[in-house]
This record gives sequence, structure tokens and C-alpha cells, in this order.
Amino acid sequence: MAAITARASDASRTPRVDGDLKLVGLILLAGALEAILVERYPGSLPLWMPYEFSWGVFLSRAIGIVLYLRGLRRLPVATGANGWRKAAFLIGVGLIYASMQTWLDYAAQHMFFIHRLQHLFLHHTGPFLIALSNPDEAIWEGLPAGVRKKLQHRALVRIMGALQQPILASFLFVALIYIWPIPSIHFWAMLDPTLYTAMNWSVTIDGILFWSLILDPRPKPVARISYGTRFIAVIVVMFPQILLGACVVFAGRDIYPVYNICGRILPISGLQDQTYAGMILWIPSTMMSIIGALLVLNFMRLNEESEVLANRGLQ
Repeated sequence: MAAITARASDASRTPRVDGDLKLVGLILLAGALEAILVERYPGSLPLWMPYEFSWGVFLSRAIGIVLYLRGLRRLPVATGANGWRKAAFLIGVGLIYASMQTWLDYAAQHMFFIHRLQHLFLHHTGPFLIALSNPDEAIWEGLPAGVRKKLQHRALVRIMGALQQPILASFLFVALIYIWPIPSIHFWAMLDPTLYTAMNWSVTIDGILFWSLILDPRPKPVARISYGTRFIAVIVVMFPQILLGACVVFAGRDIYPVYNICGRILPISGLQDQTYAGMILWIPSTMMSIIGALLVLNFMRLNEESEVLANRGLQ
């Protein structure tokens, strides 16, 4: 009887394993095709195609979308994401992809204010929309069982807990905003491809971790931290960004000569470029914090209302 049960279990798992292998094969084939097109026809491709192909960006985008959509199909309809949450996830992933792979990435290497737009998308808007879509459950459900088990390893859980501890998470969020624009560091980051890649990936990963912590609609202890702590964290990180943006706007001289070396692609002076970049550091990032704080307050309100309704139902 046990042998029959085991064979039945193996038979039920085989189609899913075969499907996963086929899906991986299709993703790799699509990536290889895109890489060949970028290498052979770089000047003939549309602007939304990669400027320089990256397997890391391609796979993270493709696998993330596939896991999310597959997880949604497996979840009960009542717990699945509604239309606007799906759109938020896909737009967020699309903004990160566009910032790293399309000709926006090329422009960001030649204009400081476009570079700041790129990091606004990578560190703020893209991760913000992904976190707002609340995709954790769907992506988790979309993962193969073996991968889920490995991700539950005690060491990984502790690392994630440390990175999303509110004080450290807020510090890292601000630190990355400050470190990469330091003129001496920024100079080498824009000229060294490895450092440039590390810069873009670091702000993206940190943005996803921070905004996922802030925009979790659930109350503590299901969420890592309370609504009040989230509200304080998202407000605290706003003021250093205002200060940095103001310093760049009112610097009075061009402190980013690396763009003279790279060659600006728009007919504006270095000081104008720097002023526009400082305003992007200052205003949109501040607005993102304000929107985040308002959403946290709304999550708290909705949770209190649901608790009141639940208590009335028990009476």
C-alpha cells in the first residue's frame, strides 16, 4: 500500500516538474534570443529593448513575473490580488527593467539628472509599486516546494529579520542615497562597469526591502513592525533626502565633472544638470515618503475598522 501511494505521489509530481523544466527552458531561450539581438543589431532595436543585455536583470524580471502570475493562479480567488495590485506589480517591475536595461540606462550615464531619475525609479517608485501590490504570498506560492524549504533556512530568516529591523532598514535606505552621490565615489561608479552595476543593484534591492517593510498592510505581529513604527520610519528618512537635495541644488558649482568626461547628451550646462538632479533628489523622493506615510495611516484605519466589525459580530 505504501509503495502504491509513493508511486502515485511521484506520478502527481512529475507533470509539475516537467512543466517547471519547460518553463525554465523557455525563459533561457527568450533571454538568449534577446542577447543575440542586442549584440548583433544594437542600433536597429527599439528604445524599450536593452541598451546592454544583462542576464541578471533579464532573469530577475522574467522569473519574478512568472512566479507572481503562477502563484496567483494557485491562490484562492478570495485571497488573490485585484486588478490594480496586479498592475502595480507589473508597472513596478517594468520601471526597474526600464531603468537598468533600456536606453534610459544609456542616458543616465551621460546626464546627472537622468541618472537621478533612474535611481528614483530603482530605489523609490519601482520598489514602492511592487511593495504596494503586496506580492509576497503570490510569489511564495509560485515557488517550487524545494526552493521554499531552502528559503526557510534559519540563517536566511535571521538575515532578513536583521535587514528589516526598522532602525537598520531606515539607516541603509538613507545611507545608500548619500553614499553613491558622494562626488569621489560617484566619479568611479560612473566609469567602472562593475561598480556601476553594484550601485544600481544595491539601491534596487534595498528599495524593495524597505518599502516592503513599510507598505505591509497587515498589523503586527503578522507584519514585522507596528503601524506607528512604520510611520515614524518613513517620515524620518524624508528629512535627510531633503537636505541632500538642497545641498546639490545650492552647491553653486559643478561638483560632478564625470559627466563632462562621459559627454552630456543634452545641451545644458553642468550646473543646470546638477540643479535639476538636486530637485529630483529633493522633491519626488519627499513626496514618496509622504504618500507612504498616508498609506500606513490608511492601513491602520482599515485594520481598526475591521477589528470593530469583528468585535460587533462576536457580540
